[in-house]
Amino acid sequence: EHPFHRHVSGFTSSLRTSSAEAFLPTSADLINDLQRPHQKPAILRKISAAQQLSASEVVTHLGQTVVLASGTLSVLLHCEAVGNPKPTISWAKNGEEVKYNDRILLQPDDSLQILAPVEADVGFYACNASNALGSDSVSIAVTLAGKPLIKASRAAVINTESSAVTIDIGSMLKTIQKANVTINCQVAGVPEAKVTWFKNKVRLSSDYHLHDGLLLIANISLSDQGLYSCKAANIHGEVTETSQLLILEPPRPLPYLEDLTAVLSSAGPSTHSVLTSPSGTKLTVSPGSSALIGCAVNGHPTPNITWLYSGEPLSLRHHLLSAGRILQILNVSDFTDGEFSCLAQNEAGLLTQKVFLAIQEYQWSVNKLTACSASCGHKGVQLPHLRCLLNGAEVNTSYCRDTPKPSLQPIMCNRRDCPPRWMVTSWSVCTRTCGGGIQMRRVTCQRLTAKGNSVPMSNEACAQVSKRPVDTQNCNRQPCIEWVASSWGQCNGPCVGLRLAVQHRQIFCQTQDGTFVSSDQCSVLPRPLSTQNCWTDVCGVHWRVSLWTVCTATCGNYGFQSRRVDCVNIRTNKPVMEHHCSWRPRPSNWQRCNITPCENGTLLRGGEAEQCRGRKEGRVVS
Repeated sequence: EHPFHRHVSGFTSSLRTSSAEAFLPTSADLINDLQRPHQKPAILRKISAAQQLSASEVVTHLGQTVVLASGTLSVLLHCEAVGNPKPTISWAKNGEEVKYNDRILLQPDDSLQILAPVEADVGFYACNASNALGSDSVSIAVTLAGKPLIKASRAAVINTESSAVTIDIGSMLKTIQKANVTINCQVAGVPEAKVTWFKNKVRLSSDYHLHDGLLLIANISLSDQGLYSCKAANIHGEVTETSQLLILEPPRPLPYLEDLTAVLSSAGPSTHSVLTSPSGTKLTVSPGSSALIGCAVNGHPTPNITWLYSGEPLSLRHHLLSAGRILQILNVSDFTDGEFSCLAQNEAGLLTQKVFLAIQEYQWSVNKLTACSASCGHKGVQLPHLRCLLNGAEVNTSYCRDTPKPSLQPIMCNRRDCPPRWMVTSWSVCTRTCGGGIQMRRVTCQRLTAKGNSVPMSNEACAQVSKRPVDTQNCNRQPCIEWVASSWGQCNGPCVGLRLAVQHRQIFCQTQDGTFVSSDQCSVLPRPLSTQNCWTDVCGVHWRVSLWTVCTATCGNYGFQSRRVDCVNIRTNKPVMEHHCSWRPRPSNWQRCNITPCENGTLLRGGEAEQCRGRKEGRVVS
């Protein structure tokens, strides 16, 4: 590039063209294209110096750099475009549409005029030409006193598919790995600004592809993630713009999940565990058990995980563990057979993994008959033997309690005449309750037929089969025992009330012949009382109290008085031992008295002392 400088009174203009613009069509080429019936827009690039209309006005075409000086009063930016249909012209500054006012004007020929330019007018101005066939855009830089200027963008770009992406400096880019990333840093300044690239504030080496304000990062990986800065500097100053590059990694499945192993070790023995997979993993569990379903995925940034059941959000009882990567089902019986899905999603993509839940059912099974209930006669039946099975293995029948049992029909068996046998009745009541008695029963020889009839047979017929049972036996041979009580003792126990005391007697367990035995042998019999209340004059007593004595003080905190308290017989009025009155609370024999503040002792004269003594003695002194 060869910058062209032309000094004009009061301002300076400068022309810079990039190597890319050298291949754009010339004015002659574009005019010839007008012969065609349809043509997409093309903006004319004129390689010429800025024109001086007056000492303070500059006129320039696109593709140049305008330097504002203190005497610049007007800047006119020309934009000429060709195309069929005729292109529509619009202007933008730093990527945003120009807002026209009384200082920034759009001229009839689509030129942009800036009157009395100020520092806020510094920036990159882009002319955009568009029609139904396409569009074209060319920019021009307006700087202040030649200071460096960078064309920056504030866009946020997310690339999840393309293998190559280009952004302007200032943009934030999130892209997949292995893509080729180009960061464009278009600068302006007079003299030409030098561009320097940095990553995380460290200057980039020649390992990176740096050319003409472009930074190319080929086949990017996680190590390329960071903050990239473009610094433009010349003798008038420097300016820096940055772009954040974030690497996106779409969610991908992992073969294991360490957290699932840790959670499973602390769970109960009836807990099953499984990992989801893109094709779907099958989990077969027994009713009432619990399950841990892991969603083993990785990605950058860390994917958000959403759980679904049969395509719908989970609503039944569950817990989410390990930041949502583990779904804990407390009781699989709350669900039916179905599909659990974990949706792992980040900005780079979406991954769905599944588990197919199959709940085994408890089932009744009939595999054999019970033994016949009788060896002969008319009541012999066999019932089918029910077993509760889970996955072919027999379990406790309580697990099948909620499963309807199959209809079972009893099967008759051993329906034939029985051989002669002894028949006995129940034993009669014992003739005595203790001391030895006798009880009897009836013994006969009979035969039960297949129709249920009992036919009497001779005793000899049964004797050939078995020995005749006995028809009498001894009973209640334990000795007869009873409680025996001695006479009541004197009524001289402790007083429990007015004229009321306690008397005692001894209780023994003995046989009917007078032999004393352990009380345990009589424990089944009601035991007589060994104590009872009785009436006696000895307990006809009460507390007698005298009058209170005079208080030991007339005031203060230490005065007390006392009285006599005696236990006396009501009839004789004579004192007796106090324990005879203990069945009633003993009255207090002393108490505090005259608990009032005392007056301060003072010496009084003449009549004042007499009046004081009179008050204490209760006399009236005049």
